[in-house]
Amino acid sequence: MRKVIFNITMSLDGFVSGPNDGPENGLGDGGDRLFEWYFSGDTEVPISDGRMVLKVSAQSAKLLKEAFATYGAGVWGRRTFDIAQAWSGHPPGTPAFIVTHTVPQEWVKDGSPFIFVTDGVESAIRQAQEAAGDKDVVICTASILQQALKAGLVDEIYVDVAPVLLGSGVRLFDNLGTEAIKLECLRTIEAPGVTHLGFRVVK
Repeated sequence: MRKVIFNITMSLDGFVSGPNDGPENGLGDGGDRLFEWYFSGDTEVPISDGRMVLKVSAQSAKLLKEAFATYGAGVWGRRTFDIAQAWSGHPPGTPAFIVTHTVPQEWVKDGSPFIFVTDGVESAIRQAQEAAGDKDVVICTASILQQALKAGLVDEIYVDVAPVLLGSGVRLFDNLGTEAIKLECLRTIEAPGVTHLGFRVVK
């Protein structure tokens, strides 16, 4: 059965970007330290239609390749879309469903990898599931994760913890309400420059 999963890199103190992030400062002040593990190894992992090549450790490469093989569609928020400058038209997963209030018309065209969803996270995930077929839907945006968790739509959470304390920035687990969300640990894998954690959301 296809799953809705979440995957992101986070600092040890819970931030997914540094302060002052934006299109001109994508990961915020100091946020590039989160992804040093992406480029400090000797095993290549192509992403974004081969336009970017990660160089990670063999342990991390195995996990990344296994994960990418299960992805059938992705869901992102509009802010991430804008900060990434639409990934120059090559998002790290397709089809890419973008949750937004307003549709950027320049990307509404034949061959566009983006589907813009204006009626909320639940609709975006439902459409992504239909597009993914028997593969998984991956969420890669903190705000979308928070909304999807509150709606009971997330099956598994994978967090790559970078050995850095950012101190401030965009927190991953804000705005979850007061009800506890129980998790079951699926994996804890230490690799050079990063620790890969995985959890099942207990429903």
